[in-house]
Amino acid sequence: MYGWIWRHLPGNTWVKALLSLLLALAAVYVLFQYVFPWAEPLLPFGDATVDEQ
Repeated sequence: MYGWIWRHLPGNTWVKALLSLLLALAAVYVLFQYVFPWAEPLLPFGDATVDEQ
């Protein structure tokens, strides 16, 4: 997959590296702004309970 992306980006090596970095940052932004907040209520990590003894 990464090879396919690299081959389809325009420009020389430096431009491709910069575009790859921008794509990675955009993916992280989308994950933190939209995907993780949507998925958080569906995950069981906040349902920790302690039994009283």
